[in-house]
Amino acid sequence: MNQSEPVDTRFAALALQIATRCVNSCPDTPTARARMAENIANVRRAVAGSKAFMRQYSGEDTRLVVLPEYFLTGFPMGDTVPGWREKAALEIDGPEYESLAAIAADFDVYLAGNAYEADANFPDLYFQCCFVIAPNGDTILRYRRMISLSGPTPYDVWDKYLDVYGLEGVFPVADTPIGKLAAIASEEILYPEIARCHAMRGAEVFVHPTSEAGTPRDSIKEIARRARAIENMAFVVSANSAALLDNPIPTESTTGMSKIVDYHGHVLAEAMPGGESMVANATIDLSAQRAARRRTGLINMLSRQPFQAYADSYAQTRFREANGLVEDGEVRVPERGDFEKRQMQDIEKLAEAGLI
Repeated sequence: MNQSEPVDTRFAALALQIATRCVNSCPDTPTARARMAENIANVRRAVAGSKAFMRQYSGEDTRLVVLPEYFLTGFPMGDTVPGWREKAALEIDGPEYESLAAIAADFDVYLAGNAYEADANFPDLYFQCCFVIAPNGDTILRYRRMISLSGPTPYDVWDKYLDVYGLEGVFPVADTPIGKLAAIASEEILYPEIARCHAMRGAEVFVHPTSEAGTPRDSIKEIARRARAIENMAFVVSANSAALLDNPIPTESTTGMSKIVDYHGHVLAEAMPGGESMVANATIDLSAQRAARRRTGLINMLSRQPFQAYADSYAQTRFREANGLVEDGEVRVPERGDFEKRQMQDIEKLAEAGLI
């Protein structure tokens, strides 16, 4: 944290519900990159308008903006892993990140989102990355999705990934003037351990880029959002796609669901279905949250966790093995069907052992 920057314990956060023009139909990489630039221009327009309006409407300064999953590209459908890496994965120092950093700097916000990302340490793969860019333009957090059925993850190359980044690089938490920020990628909101590993490192605000089906019912992700907030006494700022354009699925299947949840599990603000929206904005009060975390009583579940009591059970149990993309010490480029095939093998193994 830049100690010269004043600490802001009360500020507005925005889960920005915007549409994506997907790159699936783009015939080549230059066309795909041009479409990403259009999506970034849409982000700039939406951040500018939303921040100006919210300042007039609420009097609070917007300091945190969370973008949906897939906001740049959509998701891979039919592309090979090398093909999607070429078409859709960002370089860490590439022009797309530079343009996003300019938005964070120009509007004085912490800008969070999710993108497919290349990594020179794993030149044949890509990872799905949640990022946070600070107002000075620096990327202060990169969390690579750990659980996926459609793409490579750090766990697939676990030993080498730990050698390169260490465990703190697997579960990073950014200590900032607007609190300790951590990221949860889309479907990973369903897995308590992902959020918990961030909370163990002090996370206070979870940014949650997602792209999920809109529904008036309590979906499993909706239930999980509130559960992760309650059990970790953390805020969840969850941004959903408004629409996925130029994509084979019906356009507005993902509309709605963007919301901000407080550390009691209460929904503070929510965007309705129907397209792009800045309605999911609310005040984050870190002082109140920190006070709650330091009180005694039943509600303070975070302080009462006996983690060591669980440690041996986790250490002794193998549901899914690490290094699934490593053969004879080398990283193997997967086919799309490999991820589901490996899950089926894990299911069969667990069934034989009587564990499921």
